[in-house]
Amino acid sequence: MRRTVPTWEHGQVNASIVLPADLRTQIADCGYFPEFVADSVALALGGEEVLTHLVHHEATFAHDEIHRHVTVLVVTATRLLVVHTDDGPATDALGRPAAADRAVTSCEAMPLRQVSQVALSRVVQHPQSYGSPSSELVETWLTIGWGTMRRVDLEPAGCADQSCTADHGYTGTLAGDDITIRMSAAADGSEQVARLVAFSTHLQRLVGQSR
Repeated sequence: MRRTVPTWEHGQVNASIVLPADLRTQIADCGYFPEFVADSVALALGGEEVLTHLVHHEATFAHDEIHRHVTVLVVTATRLLVVHTDDGPATDALGRPAAADRAVTSCEAMPLRQVSQVALSRVVQHPQSYGSPSSELVETWLTIGWGTMRRVDLEPAGCADQSCTADHGYTGTLAGDDITIRMSAAADGSEQVARLVAFSTHLQRLVGQSR
């Protein structure tokens, strides 16, 4: 496997050398601090070669504010990297309003052999005409699970009798640390939907080979 040694300049990785050109272009197309996002991905790579990747830009609106989130999924021969970049917190550690021009990045890295689930779902319009121009892939989502952490959400249990005052203990759900990426042709464009499908099938094959 070919490795690219990271080049450090002023404490930063030279992403233009480490990252493939198409990955840098997709990050730049998001328009969300592209140098910072690319640097975070390059740092997480640690010199490994990128086999496949996916970039997802999501914006949410709250009143008169917009909050942006970029997720970059990168697969190497040994690892799955999930790099998140968000707008900075609204308050600092003392509860005071924080500066608006901040962004936070985090990276999760797990061995491919540890990935336990790669599920791809697709929604097709006019399935009875599949294969013709009228049958379009309109929505798709990818779910990846790796089982590193589990959380239990508990709440008091009850029964159907509304007048019952007995203690029924607790009920809860066990949730894994999976990630779901959803894309649609209407919101993200058909090209991005095709990229999600290609990335998902490639990752499924690599995970199967790592067993």
